[in-house]
Amino acid sequence: MGTQEGPRKWKLLWWCHHPSWGAGRVPWSWEARVSCLSCCVTSDRPAPPWAACPSNLGKGLRGHCGFCRPEPPKVIIGVWPCLPRGPSGSSPFSAHRVPLGPQATGVKRRTEQNGGWGCARIPASAQPLAPCDCSGPRFSLCAMGQQPSSAPSLRVPGEVAPDRDEEEASTKNSNVLATQYGFFTKGRKKGQPSLAETESEPESSPPPPAQLPTVEELKADLERGRLEAAGPLLALELELQEAAAAGLASEEELVQRQSEVEALYALLRDQVLGLLRRPLEAAPERLRQALAVLAEQERQDRAAAAAAGPPGSPGLAATRPRGWLQLWRDGVAQAAAERLSRRPAADAEGRTEAERAFLHMGRTMKEDLEAVVERLKPLSPADFSVVAAYAESYHAEFAAQLAALTQLELCPRDTYMLLLWVQNLYPNDILNSPKLSPELQGVRLGTLLPQTQIRQLEATFLSNEVASIRELTARALELESERWTKDEAPQRLDDRCHSELAIDIIQIISQGQDKAESITLDLGTQIKPLLLEELARFLRSYQRAFDDFLERCRQLRNYRANVIANINNCLPFRVSVEQRWQTRPDLQNSLLRPLNELKSHGFDTLLQSLFGDLKPLFKRFTQTRWDAPQQTLEEIISTVAERMPEFSELQDCFREELLEAVHLHLVKEYITHLCKRRLVLKTAEQQQQLAGLVQANAQDIQQFCTQSGSRATWLHHALPTLAEIIRLQDPSAIKIEVATYAALYPDFSKGHLSAILAIKGNLSSSDAKSIRSILDINTGAHEPSKALFSLIKVG
Repeated sequence: MGTQEGPRKWKLLWWCHHPSWGAGRVPWSWEARVSCLSCCVTSDRPAPPWAACPSNLGKGLRGHCGFCRPEPPKVIIGVWPCLPRGPSGSSPFSAHRVPLGPQATGVKRRTEQNGGWGCARIPASAQPLAPCDCSGPRFSLCAMGQQPSSAPSLRVPGEVAPDRDEEEASTKNSNVLATQYGFFTKGRKKGQPSLAETESEPESSPPPPAQLPTVEELKADLERGRLEAAGPLLALELELQEAAAAGLASEEELVQRQSEVEALYALLRDQVLGLLRRPLEAAPERLRQALAVLAEQERQDRAAAAAAGPPGSPGLAATRPRGWLQLWRDGVAQAAAERLSRRPAADAEGRTEAERAFLHMGRTMKEDLEAVVERLKPLSPADFSVVAAYAESYHAEFAAQLAALTQLELCPRDTYMLLLWVQNLYPNDILNSPKLSPELQGVRLGTLLPQTQIRQLEATFLSNEVASIRELTARALELESERWTKDEAPQRLDDRCHSELAIDIIQIISQGQDKAESITLDLGTQIKPLLLEELARFLRSYQRAFDDFLERCRQLRNYRANVIANINNCLPFRVSVEQRWQTRPDLQNSLLRPLNELKSHGFDTLLQSLFGDLKPLFKRFTQTRWDAPQQTLEEIISTVAERMPEFSELQDCFREELLEAVHLHLVKEYITHLCKRRLVLKTAEQQQQLAGLVQANAQDIQQFCTQSGSRATWLHHALPTLAEIIRLQDPSAIKIEVATYAALYPDFSKGHLSAILAIKGNLSSSDAKSIRSILDINTGAHEPSKALFSLIKVG
């Protein structure tokens, strides 16, 4: 046997155990180009067979093609030693199991019946279905593929063999292609013929077929969840289309074979969509396979839609587009509905059923979308828009759940929670969360509810909130009033009488404002005037309840302590109005007016006993005709000093105000008794002596009150200026003092001035009239900021 250099052919011997092909082993011999039978990838390049699969899809999946069949083979191959070696140095075919398929030009088969060759025709136009990693230990047989022009159609066992001329033509084509490649001869045993030697031997057999798995085998694979069967199934579909186009099968046979293919596709569809329906429960490798199948089916659908002519082939029903991508999207929507509609279990925090539902849907949607971004998106083709598909489905289901909820009669709490999720938590905490916001750019989801319905819910919320605040504040005042009438002692806080009423009311009002702002800032702006109106309503009610308590409960043991506690309540109310609400001055005054009235009435109650004790002491001024005013004043000051500890439980600011009231009372009573018209001094010396006493008394009053804490500096000029008017003898000088005095105390009237001038017995009536006329100039020039002379009656 001679040696021959140059292109070599492959020679393989096939033994088939198919019972219909005769008993025993039937030898096969073939020459062909390299082709991946599972992937249907063909190539004419002079390259080793393990390099014949160019697709990158599925690489790394256990070292073999993603769709190559791993099950035991139905055909066993024996390879002549002249075959090329694989990358590991062994023959790439001798140890591999090869499923039969349709990707071959022709097969010559010797049978016991005819002793010759029969030819099975196999379509050669199948497109690549899946990647093949031929370097792995379990890759499928690769051989250089054949062109569609030289590929006869599939013939099942039992068909009549084609003409001898056709067989020879097929063999000739294969021989021509085989001469284009040179293969390694390393590893050939001594005595074995080389490929060049075998080329000289007569070859009458065409290349053998790459037979597809049977329908039963594919069905078994798919039932076991092996997605690798998608490749052979697509090849089977394409074979059927070519057989129908060539008219090689009857209509009845085409219908039968198409029904089998469609049944297999139904199994594959269920497997693929079942995996993608619960992607978080599947392994990444399985997800990748399922997405690859889905992507391939989508490509086939697009190719079918772009093909010219009517859909389908003669004798076959149109089955594309199959629309698996849309089915997947529908499955996503169904999965979203199932996930979000699950009834959450009751919790220990006392949430309503609607609140639990909102929390469950929001948490589920956020966690699921984040998982899709982290796990499913990296495995998915970009044109699937997998994140957008899930976001749209979850959004639609969330919106549907809320729409159904709005048809029910919602309690105020559920109305608030519904608006909170629609307007705040859903758009901000879910859609704009750090992980989801970049992924949802450009995805227009919109709002969960229509704007008109949102406005109606907001109006309902405002009405509910105002009614709730009115009820809560009224109940708080009722409970506080009951404590007063039951003579319960108030709490002590930092040695001050304390009541929780103000804190409760402020919290109620503030919570209403905070709830509205937690929905939207605009809603917070809308509710603010409503809340202030309710606060004003409450303060008026509070004043009336306090006045009623002052009148009816004087005999109670804790009466004064509760009065002090309610006066102290005015401080947090005032701070809240002035700092928290920052209203217009007119509205602020209307809110503070009931508080000022309550405080004033409380001061009057607390000072009533003290002022009663001071009344007889002040009468001594007139009874003694100001004979010993210094001694009388000392007794007055001593009495006030003894009573000061009674007011120590007032807040410091209110204690200062109360001392200012005491200061005002001392000045007022002093002036009142000075204007009694019972003292007439006709000489200048007497007038100067009285003026000196008044000046000294004024200094003592001012010093005592200031040291006690009074900040009534506006009273400092009240008595000294009157003393100066009494002392002066020149009418013009008196006029200047009167004009200055009237500017300081605008409520200083002619009646008060006449009572003071009456002390000056040496002043003529004309001079007195001229002096009084000074007040005409200043009448109405200033509005009194604080009352002094308006509190003094002269007769």
